[in-house]
Amino acid sequence: MIRKGFLTLLMLLPALFCFAQIPTPQGGTPPPAQAPVDPNAAVMSFETKEHDFGTIEQDANGTYLFMFTNTGKEPLVIKEAHGSCGCTVPRWPHAPVNPGQKDTIKVTYDTHRVGMFTKTVTITSNGKDSPLVLSIKGKVLSKDTYPAFPTNNNSNTGVPYTNNWDNSSPTN
Repeated sequence: MIRKGFLTLLMLLPALFCFAQIPTPQGGTPPPAQAPVDPNAAVMSFETKEHDFGTIEQDANGTYLFMFTNTGKEPLVIKEAHGSCGCTVPRWPHAPVNPGQKDTIKVTYDTHRVGMFTKTVTITSNGKDSPLVLSIKGKVLSKDTYPAFPTNNNSNTGVPYTNNWDNSSPTN
């Protein structure tokens, strides 16, 4: 009997500790207040936040320049910009962008990868809309492939080499 009571207590004790960690709506701690938005903060105003490359060939130019203007009243400092994967590489200005000044974020996609793609770049800055997301998309078609074997020497048609031997002739 003591064993059953001990096992019951052993199973209920962790559950009690778990429920003790959930804040209650009445009398609980209020959620932390968010910092007020600075009305003079920097603002990144982009001409476009999305670019469609359309259909491009493998190993073609996969670079696009996202143009933006700091329309805020304070200098804009971009802290970080990172792509959604290693195939998308952003380059951003490391110097502060003054109010009214224009600059670019260069995004390069590795077009050696064949197929449809949709990638994003997340920008973290001291601006009002931070973090901000830019996106690129498109379709990469593979280059024409060439046969691994040389062309047939019996004709100049450029047909890939085949093993069509004349069965009537001796093989030795």
